[in-house]
Amino acid sequence: MPPEDDSPQRQQHQRQLQLYYDETLRSGSAGADHIHMPLIERNDSECSGDDKPSFFQVFRESRAGPQIVLLITLLALGLGSVIGVVPSVMTDRYAHLFHDLPRNVTCSSFRANDKPPACFAASADAQQAVANERLISNALTFFTSSLIGSFSDEYGRKPILVAGLLLSCLSPTILVLIQLHENMSPFYYYAAGAIQVNWFAVALSSLADVLPPQWRAPSFGVLLAGFSCGFALAPRFSLWFGHFYVSVWSLVTLLGGLSVVVFFLPETISEDAKAQALLQRAERPMTWWYRPLWELSILNRNSLFRLLSSLAFFSGMVAAGDQTLLLYYIQERLSFNDKDIANLFLIMGVLGIFVQSVGLKTVIEKAGERNTIMISFALGTIHNLLYGLARNKATIFVAIAIGSGVSMAFPTISAIKANNVKDAEQGRIQGALYSVQAIASGLGPTVMRQIYGLSQDGTSIVWGPGTMFLFSSLFYVVAVYCASQLPEEANASHDLSEEVNESSSEDLVEESSLLL
Repeated sequence: MPPEDDSPQRQQHQRQLQLYYDETLRSGSAGADHIHMPLIERNDSECSGDDKPSFFQVFRESRAGPQIVLLITLLALGLGSVIGVVPSVMTDRYAHLFHDLPRNVTCSSFRANDKPPACFAASADAQQAVANERLISNALTFFTSSLIGSFSDEYGRKPILVAGLLLSCLSPTILVLIQLHENMSPFYYYAAGAIQVNWFAVALSSLADVLPPQWRAPSFGVLLAGFSCGFALAPRFSLWFGHFYVSVWSLVTLLGGLSVVVFFLPETISEDAKAQALLQRAERPMTWWYRPLWELSILNRNSLFRLLSSLAFFSGMVAAGDQTLLLYYIQERLSFNDKDIANLFLIMGVLGIFVQSVGLKTVIEKAGERNTIMISFALGTIHNLLYGLARNKATIFVAIAIGSGVSMAFPTISAIKANNVKDAEQGRIQGALYSVQAIASGLGPTVMRQIYGLSQDGTSIVWGPGTMFLFSSLFYVVAVYCASQLPEEANASHDLSEEVNESSSEDLVEESSLLL
């Protein structure tokens, strides 16, 4: 039988856990001064005398960790279930509306070598539309992401997450409507995608609010493992439900994620941290158009932040280009169908879960954070080279498997960010680096699309349809170099920013002048 709430065993375990958190707080780690100890329920057998709580124990019993992982998993299930459907639906719609393909014919019914010119032209239109969408979306994210992060510092994480999820529901809603109305333009779908805000940085800030610094990198890894789990399963739904019903499923799943935030996710940022952020804001009144620029000035605070910004930019260009154009490319050039895409994401998801939940912690312990990032981007170079050289489906599957290692970089970089600012700046720094990544994500697909337009008729390995991926691998090479310049002591387990925590208002004003 479990002990009662006032049992001596439970009280002893609570005291041990409190001492452990107090020790963490005394270490001076940035961002740890508002960690709230989770309520622990334990059987007698679990109340060991000297054991410190494990990472998974604290994560499971934190105030928001499981809810955020559930939210991200639902997001992955919703978006991932239509990731292979959207290129097919939009290509067919462009072909029917603008290239005279008969309404009863779909481009997916043809093999790659047998497709009519209308399908190739429609695919090019769809690729250009999604590249334009990403450019606009990421331009908006660049100017608003850090601002949104600061709003979450001042007014709480939960309202921002609710607003972001409401906007995220627009795209699946319009995807359903497009399939119900055969004359509806695909413009509305891409327009809805362009105006969505990036709230993922706020989810990361929520985790940083409730976990000690040494466990932030693994916790971000668990978050991405939940995302990988959703993406591993999601594309299978299109095989079972068909394009229309899986679009409905996508909408319902995102609404489920919204319900998790509204009814089950507590506010994670403390009242003290919000008050501090509001006080800093009141000390520096500024016009609405200037504030987004000032929020970005945090990236110029020190050399570490400037290097992290470079990493976010170069890796973001490649990642966005791959995510945006790869599916169109493999469907058009290598005859990937819904089943192939489902298998692709199954491999990506299963390996992603392993890398995030097991591999990341092991590599960080053995190689350190800087080398972990370098290894991750080196694997990115290899997997983009394989995309460009691929002449069959097997090579793409191998490239995806190797590319799963790239996912180690994101949680490691995010943890370094979180550990080098105060609690009242968690949202600001996460949002600011997302702003840099947003510009990169807007430029990446556009640059790759232009390279594809120039090289798509080439017949050599170096100059042909896959040249855009060969070119993008060079950006990962630059990212490897930038990662090599990170300081040895840059890690996700210790605070490196005493001077940051002691920054005065004059220092912050100086950042603004440096930015301008």
